[in-house]
Amino acid sequence: MANPEKAAAVAELKEQFSASNAAVLTEYRGLSVAQLKQLRRALGEEAEYAVVKNTLAGIAAQEVGIDAFEGKLNGPSAIAFVAGDPVAVAKSLRDFAKENPELILKGGYMDGAALDEDGIKKLADLESREVLLAKVAGAAQASLSKAAALFQAPLSKTVRTAEALRAKVEETGEAA
Repeated sequence: MANPEKAAAVAELKEQFSASNAAVLTEYRGLSVAQLKQLRRALGEEAEYAVVKNTLAGIAAQEVGIDAFEGKLNGPSAIAFVAGDPVAVAKSLRDFAKENPELILKGGYMDGAALDEDGIKKLADLESREVLLAKVAGAAQASLSKAAALFQAPLSKTVRTAEALRAKVEETGEAA
């Protein structure tokens, strides 16, 4: 790899792999430039979608320690480098692939683990991080409310008992 342009491209890919917490490898054969623009817009700021040269992407992935793309870098390839929520990116890619069957999800990696096409689709089926955090917060709040009611029950029972006793004393006191 004596060519300085190729060395710079590999260095840039290594930087993108290192900066991202996940990456999804796709084949975009048959997609128009307008469709690729639409896909990039669908991914938003969560990911950067880059067309890559297979050999250079393979070298960069190996140098960073990612072996998830071995044997999958063939044909016209592009990688979605995920900087944000991997679930949101997986959903965007899955939905785009449903509308445009030319886009093929080949595989990827997340947090150092390899993902196949099914793994990416399972990731897309998960709820977003915000929804999961909201559910956990709701469950915690419900538990706290139950605990507060449980701790308050003996006190309110004591007050009701004392009030009933006072009423009975008044009743018997008036009758006498």
